[in-house]
Amino acid sequence: MATGPALPLLPEPLPLRALSDPLLVDPGPRLLRAVAEAYREAAPALVEPTVSDLASGRDAESGEGPSGPAENLPTLRVLACESAVDAATAGFRSASRLAALLDADAVNLRVLDAPQPNAVLAGGETGFALVEGERGSPDDGGTSRWHRVGDDASLRGRYGSRFADAEPHRLRTPSRRRVYEGFASRCDGTVAAAVLRVLDASSDSDGSGTPGPNPEETRIRAYAVGVREAALDRTLRRACEDAGLGSPSTFTRIKRLLGEAGLVETEPVPQPVGRPRTRLVARGALAAAETPEETVAAVRGVAD
Repeated sequence: MATGPALPLLPEPLPLRALSDPLLVDPGPRLLRAVAEAYREAAPALVEPTVSDLASGRDAESGEGPSGPAENLPTLRVLACESAVDAATAGFRSASRLAALLDADAVNLRVLDAPQPNAVLAGGETGFALVEGERGSPDDGGTSRWHRVGDDASLRGRYGSRFADAEPHRLRTPSRRRVYEGFASRCDGTVAAAVLRVLDASSDSDGSGTPGPNPEETRIRAYAVGVREAALDRTLRRACEDAGLGSPSTFTRIKRLLGEAGLVETEPVPQPVGRPRTRLVARGALAAAETPEETVAAVRGVAD
């Protein structure tokens, strides 16, 4: 990684390392997504690890352990409006990227109390407004690019104090790594991999070009995989909790929704001593599902 993450500015990208202790203020959804994409390009196995990356314990292309990539990345402080963060993280794919950066302390995200006239990027020696300009060609994904306007070193002091007083922003969606590790520890790696494949799967309702399932759809898909794998009821609810997807009571509700849709039943597991246990049994379209896409189709509309 020669330069690390770079923001798509005009006339050329700006490496974040060019600024000392950079602070980004009031980015809109597109700029927030551009930040996550810049870090993903610099450290893909940290930001958006594949199932193979996670199974092997790699966090970076070099194969370093969990602390390696974060140590090599510049830390970006971000002061953003909650509405912009919500729009930028509307689906699992985009939200999990930002969550990975928060987990690794590569991004420090806090809540901005009021919109500003323009987005601002400030370092120790300089600062400037960011104005969205032209979008790229379809060949490069139509990525938006921003113009830098002005040169004002006082911007850092002006917004630095507001950042220090601001509250941290809590995402509702976990990183891919946390999802994998939560299911791998409570169930096994096979189940964890199956969960990610179902979360990555497109459907007729979201399409391959969208950012993935919303938080409720994410919970339902993940739980449905555990049902397909005949997990123990309590074990699956704890796995979902460890994965950062919600509390056990949340998944008691998800189980009820799937039951009302005729997609899950339970059966007792004989125990010589101790607390009785129940195993989840897939029914209907969920029992017949053989691919991630078929699993997604089986639970589509359950939350409606």
